Amino acid sequence: MKLMQYKIFWCKVNKYYTDKWLNSEYLKDKQGIFVASCVVTDQAKRKWIKFVKDIFKEESEKLKVESNFKVYISGCWAFKDWKAQDNFFELYPELEQFRDKIEILWEDPEEKKLDWKKQINFDKLKNFTAKQIYTKKFVLIQGGCDSFCSFCLTVKKRWRHYYRAKEDIAREIQEFVKSWWKEVVLTWVNLCAWGLKSTNPTLGRPVEKIEEVKSRLSELLEYLLKNTHIKRLRISSLGPEFVDEKLLKIFENKRIYPHFHFSVQSGSTNVLANMKRHYTAEFLKDILLKLRNIKREDWVDISIGADIIVGFPGETEKDFKQTLDLIKECKITKVHAFPFSPHKLWENVPAWFYKEQISDKVKKERMKLILELADKVRNDFIKENIWKEFEVLIEVVKTHPNPLLREKEKKEWKGWTQNYIEASNENIEIISGEVNKNEIIVGKLVK
Repeated sequence: MKLMQYKIFWCKVNKYYTDKWLNSEYLKDKQGIFVASCVVTDQAKRKWIKFVKDIFKEESEKLKVESNFKVYISGCWAFKDWKAQDNFFELYPELEQFRDKIEILWEDPEEKKLDWKKQINFDKLKNFTAKQIYTKKFVLIQGGCDSFCSFCLTVKKRWRHYYRAKEDIAREIQEFVKSWWKEVVLTWVNLCAWGLKSTNPTLGRPVEKIEEVKSRLSELLEYLLKNTHIKRLRISSLGPEFVDEKLLKIFENKRIYPHFHFSVQSGSTNVLANMKRHYTAEFLKDILLKLRNIKREDWVDISIGADIIVGFPGETEKDFKQTLDLIKECKITKVHAFPFSPHKLWENVPAWFYKEQISDKVKKERMKLILELADKVRNDFIKENIWKEFEVLIEVVKTHPNPLLREKEKKEWKGWTQNYIEASNENIEIISGEVNKNEIIVGKLVK
């Protein structure tokens, strides 16, 4: 069977469910394009809507010939509370004309709570990883959110917090290992809330008792390290509010990828409070500095990533400077910054109604400054790692199209070091290992 075409917007959760949908019984015999939509900003909304409209322009002849061709839309804009959004075309009237060629999907093809044509038993999916679309596998461990941050729509779309049993997560990883794959990424909205009753640390307890709520993520990681044979275990975006000493300690393990990405959002306590986050800038800084100073079993320098929102309503120059200072002092080497989106289009977020909205001009100026700083911090980090040895998982290999010249030509390849430095034949001097997709080589970073 030819794999259905697909387009994924934004997050690793969309990547996880795209893989499941493309391997599902429901889409097995269907023709078309699968689109994982996104609502993180107004710009993200515009991008995927344009993509869908362009499909119908570019595929117009195919659509006339192939009556079964459809666009299957999932992701945050396709559902609400996990279920397919029944008012989708009211929200998106610009797609109404294509209604008969669009099918709106729910979140999970295996979801038992939903009324759909055929239930699927996971144990019977013998070829679940046969059509794996990435070198790494994204594994969902937790779902939903109770935090109601004032800039976010996720809480409406993916509903309340829940988490998967550690035995079920380990079983999925082991199935992946049996297919000779080597890296897993644990993902979802707030991973540190795995094992807890809520992603909101103030829910049901006095504010002064918040420090008593600690993550159980370390318990899960210990279990996975003991009960799976995956070579590389990577952790997706973390909320800092539940991080504790036990979790930081387990991050020393060499099988856990030494790149930790945090949903930071701001370095200002005032802005964090307006965002309805559950930590202060001081707490955040303390966690990041402790993480920065971890001594790994493999002695690889840890890299830290962060999501940053620039120009949140009421953000002063002082607030913005505190965010810049956080990036410098904690050496945040991978900054994903974007201007605050008021979500004027379709559904809104609470912060859209806040006073003291920041102008687009100021947002643009601050974005320029933060990206320049981020580039400098990252470049300094790369320089510090030159001539050090790394293990690199080969993710892309390009060979000459002519088989007669293939052996003579130097292979072009790409991958990542353990601490998330982009690696290729241009900057890695190979010490051992063969250059093949999904193989791990050892090499020195030379530039």
